[in-house]
Amino acid sequence: MARRSTSSSTGRPTGTPSGPRNRTPQPVRMRRRTAGDFVKAFLAFLVLLVLVVGVPGALAVTVGWPLPHSAPKTEWLSQPIGVDVFLNTLTVVVWLAWAQFTACVLVEVKAAVSGVGLPGRVPGAGPSQLLARQLVAALLLVGATAASLTPGLSQLGHGIEGNHQGTVAAAQATPGLLAQRQEQARSTAAALAEQAGHVAAQAEHGSTAAHGATKYYRIQPPEGRHHDSLWEIAQRHLGDGRRYKEIYELNKDRVQPDGSRLSEASLIRPGWIMEMPGDAHGGELVENPDAHVSPEVRQQIGDYARTGDHARQQEQHHEQGGDRHAAEDGATAQITVPSPRQAGDTARPAAHARGASDHDSGHAFGLPEALLGAPFLAAGLLAALGRRRRQALWQSALGAVGGRRGMEPPTPHGEAQDVQDALLVGADPEGVRQLDRSLRGLAAALTAESRSLPVVYAAWLSHGDLHLQLAQPAGKPPAPWQLGQDQTFWTLSRADADRYEDTDTAAPYPGLVSLGTMDDSRLLLNLEAVPGIVSLTGREADRTAVFSSVAAELATNGWSDRMTITLVGFGADLTPLAPNRLRHLDDADALFEVMEAETRQRRGALGAAGHDSVLTGRTGPAQHTRWAPNLVLLAAQPSAEDALRLAELAADAARLGIGYLVGTESADLPGAAWAMEITPDGKLLAPLLGLELEAQLLPAVQQRAVVELFVEADPERDPDGPTNAPPFLVDISEQGRPAVYARLVGPYEIIGLDTPDGDRSALLHEALALLLLHREGVHPRVLSSALWPRGVTEDVRDALLERLRAWLGTDPDGGPRLRADATGRLVLATSVVSDLDVLRSLYYEATQGKGADSRAVRGRLLTDALVLVRGPLLADRADGRYRWLTHEIVDAQLPLLVADIGLALSAFHLEKDRAEKAIEALGAALRTAPDDERLWHELLRATHATGDPDRLRALAADLVTRSGARGLPPRTEALLDELLPTWREGAEAAG
Repeated sequence: MARRSTSSSTGRPTGTPSGPRNRTPQPVRMRRRTAGDFVKAFLAFLVLLVLVVGVPGALAVTVGWPLPHSAPKTEWLSQPIGVDVFLNTLTVVVWLAWAQFTACVLVEVKAAVSGVGLPGRVPGAGPSQLLARQLVAALLLVGATAASLTPGLSQLGHGIEGNHQGTVAAAQATPGLLAQRQEQARSTAAALAEQAGHVAAQAEHGSTAAHGATKYYRIQPPEGRHHDSLWEIAQRHLGDGRRYKEIYELNKDRVQPDGSRLSEASLIRPGWIMEMPGDAHGGELVENPDAHVSPEVRQQIGDYARTGDHARQQEQHHEQGGDRHAAEDGATAQITVPSPRQAGDTARPAAHARGASDHDSGHAFGLPEALLGAPFLAAGLLAALGRRRRQALWQSALGAVGGRRGMEPPTPHGEAQDVQDALLVGADPEGVRQLDRSLRGLAAALTAESRSLPVVYAAWLSHGDLHLQLAQPAGKPPAPWQLGQDQTFWTLSRADADRYEDTDTAAPYPGLVSLGTMDDSRLLLNLEAVPGIVSLTGREADRTAVFSSVAAELATNGWSDRMTITLVGFGADLTPLAPNRLRHLDDADALFEVMEAETRQRRGALGAAGHDSVLTGRTGPAQHTRWAPNLVLLAAQPSAEDALRLAELAADAARLGIGYLVGTESADLPGAAWAMEITPDGKLLAPLLGLELEAQLLPAVQQRAVVELFVEADPERDPDGPTNAPPFLVDISEQGRPAVYARLVGPYEIIGLDTPDGDRSALLHEALALLLLHREGVHPRVLSSALWPRGVTEDVRDALLERLRAWLGTDPDGGPRLRADATGRLVLATSVVSDLDVLRSLYYEATQGKGADSRAVRGRLLTDALVLVRGPLLADRADGRYRWLTHEIVDAQLPLLVADIGLALSAFHLEKDRAEKAIEALGAALRTAPDDERLWHELLRATHATGDPDRLRALAADLVTRSGARGLPPRTEALLDELLPTWREGAEAAG
């Protein structure tokens, strides 16, 4: 199904909030207390003194005791209300207000002095508690001890939880002293926030000592209908469920053991790890280190701990070091984020718009975010998987009629199912197509002008525009390309890119590969153009995730022709993704043996052709597959001797079309032109290049699931295994009459439901068709991204689902015909059936069920099946709709299934010498599968069985006419030679 990325080809990965653009650490500014602060504190003290002490004193002196001195009698109710009664009643109200405000002051003072948690809420005291909080904050501002011991004061002035808007409204409506105090509180809060951050940074070790070792909590799996939540965790271990926000802030955006991140406080998954506040308590907590847990959990907690404050401090250190080194070496080339275009089409591509709406609408629904945020990688994997499955279908179709078919690809489960859904949602095939056409169009234009391709270091996709960053100025680009922010940028707007058509020009920059996003722009680095080695440091697991992503995208992308990706020391399991592109070598010795020979060969070939580099061989008449790149990915740390040999090989690699990406434990690899680092929190840093990216990764869990999808679809895998049954078998007896029957094979019709009114009818029909073609269930995000490729908000999607449920209705037993299964996927009831379900069930029953042992039953079932075929799938679908079918294989399955039914029914009739009946069955099948060579062969045999040579000769002439200039396939010619030796004479006479 054609899906876009939750993150666009230009955007940040979904689920990762945009950070500040300038990540250079700034020194913490200490705000000195001024005379104004002391004045504010003194005024706050006076106000508190007046409100807490002065108000009750004034009431006692002026009004006295407001309540009756004895129990009132019944006559008191009939007495008129005088001035004294009114004043006493008002006095009681004032006393109650004073008591409430005093309680607020006590609560705020206790919370400020203790510094533990958030202040408790006094019932019904929103504005009063806010005023008390601001007065206490202003008073404590002048006390250095209070400020340093009160990290919670950084939240002052933010309003009471759940009442932010009401607080603002109250401030606007309250004249005089309250408005003035609120303005004071805002400045006070800002100052205290700075001080608290500085104190926290200085006292990190002291805080840990005060509370003991850092505590962690592991999210528990659900029990029945009970699911763990941050609120319940805070309630159990912090004593107040409202403190869940503290847990959320400690763990937000940190990489979890399964590779995903916490992006919404309400969305946590079993197995995730949560760092807890220092005062957390309870037996379920784990301290780090803790020998009482399993080694696996201890390793996960240790890895997770390194993504916290310490890791962020290291990141800041690296950023500062990077800035320093960049200043020392001003000659180093930088990869620069292109400036936004000031004119032209700046609309974001569909994938980005959809990704933004998905992010705004909620969350990833449990799908792997690594693939949701990798639109080009997902598109390449999905296209390659579709080709693999179609190849398996055709190879299965070559088997004997009624034998093993494998018509149904295995239904993935677990992680593989989640990964497949993530590919469907995240893929941006339109973006890949646009990039490919744009680059090939540029190459064709340069060839027409007799110009060579410029050396391109990187490509940026930003807001729908494509920016190529050149190694050096190369003059004015050919139209419609334009110069960008300087002479080293060639830019193509999205509107101009849409005008490009397919061309047979060789791919000019096949070494481009996505590394991640930065400032709403997606970076593709040209690995073969790097003047030397690209080194990557970081933890081994993180480096491998980067290498796997690079290898998978290079192996399956749509903007390259032939290439070789050499994987050294890792990735042996990745070769099923593209056996023709991926090559695995065990170690560096094997690499040197291969690459030294290839380097010599490429140098000689370039010299013989008279080219300076492979780029000049990719334009003009010299295009040849020998200029395809070889990109080497070496994940293991090379030895010192191997590193020197590698540096020698890479010295001239860029000119030869060879790129090297090498994993290393230190940043001083010899020959490394560009050095990058992958951090535990998913940042890809290259200080000397000016890069800080949200890295594109393929973690180990998702890598295994992707490989599983390809292995299961391998046409060579277990050819003698059992036949895969259809995912949904229908009761084909009279008792199995469905409540809702949809006809998909041919024009789309629905029986058993009223036609929906209004413009939503087409959308509901399309949603139902998608669900009918996936009886195993459809993920909500897959459904929404299929129906709205450009994106949709959660409320619109949920409204459609409610209308779909209401339209389908319920069964007589009260059960809904559309429900969600245990994984949250949408599943139709068995009472909702399509003709494709019936067609599959009839053929399965005829060949594998009752028909296998009964000739009469087999003939009846096959005849009933062929009657259902009215044309191609969804023959009357409107233009622009059902685009998700491009990534389905049902369009390939249906003709093969119909052909198998026709062949089986033809064989059934020929067993009894009923040639005319066989011809009739084959003709019906050919109307749906006209290109199936097996049907034509069987039709020739059936026609030959009639004993009418003229009829056979006419059929042969018709076949020759249909084949056109291509001629007949060799096997068809051989069959005609056997059945009608004189057919060539008739073909020549007709010609």
